[in-house]
Amino acid sequence: MERREILIISNYYPPESGAAANRIQTLAQSLRDHGIDTQIVCPLPNYPTGQVFREFRGKLCTKTTEDSITVNRLWLWPSKSENKLVRLFSMLSFALSLSLYLIFSKTPKKVIIQYSPVFVGFAGVFWCWILGKRIILNVSDLWPLAGLEMGLLNKGTYYTLLEKMESFCYQKSDLILGQSEEILEHVKKQTKEKELFLYRNYPTFAPPQPVDKPIKKPIKIVYAGLVGVAQGLSKIFSQITIPDHVEFHIYGDGPDMSSLENLKKTQITFHGSVSRDVLHQELQNYDLAFVPLITRIYGSVPSKIFEYSRLGLPLLYMGGGEGGDVVKNNEIGWVIEVGNYKQLERFLEQLDQKSFEGMAKSQIQKRAVGSFDFNDQFKNLVEKL
Repeated sequence: MERREILIISNYYPPESGAAANRIQTLAQSLRDHGIDTQIVCPLPNYPTGQVFREFRGKLCTKTTEDSITVNRLWLWPSKSENKLVRLFSMLSFALSLSLYLIFSKTPKKVIIQYSPVFVGFAGVFWCWILGKRIILNVSDLWPLAGLEMGLLNKGTYYTLLEKMESFCYQKSDLILGQSEEILEHVKKQTKEKELFLYRNYPTFAPPQPVDKPIKKPIKIVYAGLVGVAQGLSKIFSQITIPDHVEFHIYGDGPDMSSLENLKKTQITFHGSVSRDVLHQELQNYDLAFVPLITRIYGSVPSKIFEYSRLGLPLLYMGGGEGGDVVKNNEIGWVIEVGNYKQLERFLEQLDQKSFEGMAKSQIQKRAVGSFDFNDQFKNLVEKL
C-alpha cells in the first residue's frame, strides 16, 4: 500500500495563538487521525508579539515531532510594525526560507497551502507547481481585496501585482478550499474549471457543559483574539460611550493594542494573551462575546463565530456580510450593522437580563453543535484530497 502523506504550508502554527494557528493545527491533527503522515512547514513562532518566541531565538530552523506530526519551523524576520514596507519585508523573509526549503528538501506529493499572506502563498504554489505536486489551496481571506476594503492597500501597480499573484495561485491549484460561500464565488469568477470545496473553520474541542446563570450587572462582554487593524477595536471604542452597567474584557495582543490602551477607558480591562485551554476556561465567566470587523470584508466569516458559540457564548457580531447571516440564521446572537456606532451604543444601553431570553448558554451551544459539524465536513474533504 502506498504511504499516505501530506505537507501543510502555513504562516501560523502553535505555540502561536489565534484562529489561524488553531485552524491549521486542527487540520493537521485530523489528517493524522485519518492515518495520513502529516508534516508542517511554518515560520519560527512570532505571532502576535512580532518577536520570535524566547525558546526559538538564535535558531535558523527547527524540526520537531509534536503529537506525531513533523513540524519544520523556518527562519524569518519577524515584525508587527504598522509600516507597510517593514511588514512586506517580514513576509518576504519567510517566503524566501520556504522557497529554499521546497527546493532542497524531500517533501510529500500532496501539499495544502494556506494562501495568505499572498507572498507566502504564492511562493508555496509556485514551487509546488514547478515540482509537480498536487496543490490544495486553503483560502480563508481574499487578499488583496480585503486589504483594499480595510484601507491598507490602494489600487495601483503594487495592487495589480498582488492580483496577478492571487490569480496565479488559483490557476495552478488542483483543489481550492474556501471558508465562505463568498470566497468560492470570488474564486469561481477567476477560474471556472477548478474543483471548489466549502471548508468552514469549525472547531473540534469537546464542548464544556455551560452553566445557565441569571444575568447580573455589570454585564460582562469579552473580546478574545488578535487586536488588529481589521478588528478596529480602538476606533470602535473611541466612537462610543460604554454604559455604566457594561464591562468589556480584552484577551490578546496585536498592532492596535497600544491605540486601544491609550483610550484609557475604565470599563475596558486587559488580560493579555493566554493559551487556548486557559482562554476557554476564562470565557465561561462572561455573558457575551464581541466579534467586530472595522469594515465589511467580502468573504470574511470570523472563526470566533464557531468557536465561541460552541462554548455557549451568545455573540454580538458587528462585521457584516456572510458572518452576519450565519449568526442570524442559526440564532446564536445579535447582529449590529458594521460601522454603525450609534446602533452599537443603543444596544449596549438597552442590554439587560430580558435581552438574553432565548439566548441561554445551553441553547446557544446546542444550536452551534448541531449546525457546525467538523467531522462531517472533514470526512467529505478527505475524499477529495
